[in-house]
Amino acid sequence: MNRVQLALGIALLILSRFAHSCEVPGVRLPPALPIARVTLDTEAGEIAIAVDLKHAPLTACNFLKYVAAGAYSVGYFGRTVRSDNQTTAPVPIAVIQAYPNKDFVVFAPVALERTKDTNLRHLDGTVSMARKSPDDATAKFFICIGDQPELDFGGRRNPDGQGFAAFGKIVRGMPIVQRIQAGAAEGEQLTPPVTIRGAHIVIP
Repeated sequence: MNRVQLALGIALLILSRFAHSCEVPGVRLPPALPIARVTLDTEAGEIAIAVDLKHAPLTACNFLKYVAAGAYSVGYFGRTVRSDNQTTAPVPIAVIQAYPNKDFVVFAPVALERTKDTNLRHLDGTVSMARKSPDDATAKFFICIGDQPELDFGGRRNPDGQGFAAFGKIVRGMPIVQRIQAGAAEGEQLTPPVTIRGAHIVIP
C-alpha cells in the first residue's frame, strides 16, 4: 500500500466514524446533519435541546424518533435527584428525569453509546438516556444539573461502570431545569410531576 492509498484509507475511516443516517418517520432530516434542535414545551416553560447526531448517532436518532412519534406530548418530568433526597446515596448525583406519556408503547431498546467512544461528557446541562442495564434504554431521559462525572464511562453511579449515553445539551431554558429540580417532591418523585405539553424537532 502506497502513501496515497494509506491516506485515502484513513480519510475514509474518519468519514465513516462521523457519517450517519437517521431516518425519522414524518421528518426530513438533511443528510449527515450534525446537530438537531428539539424544543420541549413544559408547563414550567420552554426548554431547548441541541441533539448531537454527529457524536452519538444511535442515541440521538432514537430520541428524535420518540419526539416525532409524540412520546413526550403529555409526557412529564417526574423525578428529581438532588442533595436533600440523596443523603444516604453512596454516589450522589443531581438530575431531573423525563418520561413518555403513560399510554405510549416504547420502541426496541437502543445499544449503549459509551462516553469513552462518543467523547461526550455529563456536564451541566447534558441530556442523556436513563437505563438500568447496558443496551436497555428506551424513552426515559435525564438532564444534568452541574457536572456529573460519575455518570460517564468508568463512573460509580451504575455498578457496571459503563456509564450512560449522553447525546445532547440544553441550549436554552436551564433556569427552568433548575426550577423543576427544586420542585416539591416525595423522595425523588416530583409532586406533582411537571407536564411536557409538546415536543418538536426544529430543522435548521
